[in-house]
Amino acid sequence: MKACLLAIGDEIISGITTDTNSGFLAQLLREVGVEVTGVLTVPDDEAAIATALRRATKDAELVISTGGLGPTADDLTTTCVAAFAGLPLDLHEPSLAQIAARFRDRGLEMPPNNRKQALLPRGCTLIPNPEGTAPGFICEVASTPARFTASLPGVPREMKRMAEETLLPWIARRSGAGVIRSTVFSTVGLSESKLDQLLVGAVQPDEARLSFRAAFPRLQTRVTVSGDSADEVEERLRRLEGTIRARLGDHLYATGDVGLEETVGELLRANRLTLSVAESCTGGLIGHRITDVAGSSEYFLNGVVAYSNEAKQRLLGVSSATIEEHGAVSEQTVLEMARGVRKIQGSSLGLSTSGIAGPGGGTPEKPVGTLCVGIAWEGGEWSRRFDLGKGSRTWIKQMSAQVALDALRRRVLALTDATTK
Repeated sequence: MKACLLAIGDEIISGITTDTNSGFLAQLLREVGVEVTGVLTVPDDEAAIATALRRATKDAELVISTGGLGPTADDLTTTCVAAFAGLPLDLHEPSLAQIAARFRDRGLEMPPNNRKQALLPRGCTLIPNPEGTAPGFICEVASTPARFTASLPGVPREMKRMAEETLLPWIARRSGAGVIRSTVFSTVGLSESKLDQLLVGAVQPDEARLSFRAAFPRLQTRVTVSGDSADEVEERLRRLEGTIRARLGDHLYATGDVGLEETVGELLRANRLTLSVAESCTGGLIGHRITDVAGSSEYFLNGVVAYSNEAKQRLLGVSSATIEEHGAVSEQTVLEMARGVRKIQGSSLGLSTSGIAGPGGGTPEKPVGTLCVGIAWEGGEWSRRFDLGKGSRTWIKQMSAQVALDALRRRVLALTDATTK
């Protein structure tokens, strides 16, 4: 099967939004043996969308569009695809009920224009949207040879689940690939080249496809297995998962497309631990990531951004003598920060960061990219200096948050492992 990708939206054409959806879909399709013939980007314009559909179906059996399924006047994808396929639009009552229910669950009344999202091409195959209001759909275009269009929303979180859970199985059935299963392995503390090196020979080409995805700060590998029967595929996938887990060791923090903050949160919740965070160079980024996870109030108690030396002393109780002797960016200072923030509300753990994000402020002894992380808990403490290397200020802050979360993950695992022995 050959497929062409179509990214729709004025915001993409103007450069306001970066099209990450096409890259994700291209990789997903490649993993199941589908050749991508091209990627087209068009504005929210009926004539432009129609032209792109005609062009795409010349070379590809399947056109996958993203974007333009919203409730506003400039969301034109459904209308254009239906016209291209020669199909009328019908109100899909189950989708309308689901959209209305989503609003009710949030204590809101559904605006009348959301009804538009339940108008779907007659006879289409529905792609349910478990994350949002806009359902997707697959249409057959009356042509010889057969052509199909699949339309997905532009919100990446919604698009990814719909593509993996509904569109990919449909492609497998259509292309005769049989049963397809895949597992994503999320890693930390590796470069893309090192990850590739660790997995050399782990998967043979005739038994599965191995692919890599670097979307900082996430670095992942996916193994995709196809076969004639579900039992055969599941058995092979389990065997390969064991091999990959052994190769990755403690660099593997989760299976699935999840962030490190989610894994840390699950560890804290499972072990009934609470966390407080004191941040300097990361400026609240760690707290933001932790609280971006639903239910984080179960384990996250408080966060303090103590950027100046005065704030470190006044809010966290860091000794002025410690700062004078060792500096604000030091293992000694972050230990006192971790102790201080833990003391504020009596959390199980205190996590702290202090570093030099640049572009100025570095010295030969402590260059830009220097990071110190501290962790304190009942009866113990830990700190370490990391040299992250050169990078933009934003990159260093993001990497600092990632390194700190990984340090916390490893410390919790060590502590909980010790208590169970």
